[in-house]
Amino acid sequence: MIHVLIADDHPLIREGLSKILSLDEQIKVIGEAKDGREAVKMTMKNYPHVVLMDINMPNMNGIEATRVIKNELPQTGVIALTIHDGQEYVQEMLESGASGFLLKDVEPEILVKSVKEVAAGKSLFDDHQLSQKSGSKIFYKKEDGLEQLTKRELDVLHLIAKGMNNKDIAEALFISEKTVKNHLTNIFKKINVDDRTQAALFALKKGLVKL
Repeated sequence: MIHVLIADDHPLIREGLSKILSLDEQIKVIGEAKDGREAVKMTMKNYPHVVLMDINMPNMNGIEATRVIKNELPQTGVIALTIHDGQEYVQEMLESGASGFLLKDVEPEILVKSVKEVAAGKSLFDDHQLSQKSGSKIFYKKEDGLEQLTKRELDVLHLIAKGMNNKDIAEALFISEKTVKNHLTNIFKKINVDDRTQAALFALKKGLVKL
């Protein structure tokens, strides 16, 4: 059973999320917090596997609460929930230790799947689009090794940041999965990262993807 804590200052949001998650027999909502401070307190007391964390809350915001929780209980997964599509919020949450984020209008099945994946220690970068909205645009900046990336490598990095796996990237670019892996090796080396999660965060930090 996956234990989930919901932190949001809007009662209707908490109620809606709780109802969706409670429909799955593998998930149990063990509490609801109305602000970041209460989220930290309840997490330390109840040890949930996953915390659904709103970013903007009174007393202590979701970014600060996530930082405290991850410092004290690094095994607890945090998913940021937000209505904002500005990348600065996402970047700060990721740097605080969140495993990813979902917009509040996310489809119920994606919410449930995301909770299960984070509970299993996975990052949402692996299987979901980083932004649940369509029409994301990429902006290329010539800095920090980016000038070494080819156009195709930039395309691959863009799709990594959107959360696509190797198979999906191969299909989108009409290349083989082996070629995708070769591109990934080159990308990681050029921008000095170790895995696709770091690459996705790099893309956000450098403004490669506008959410």
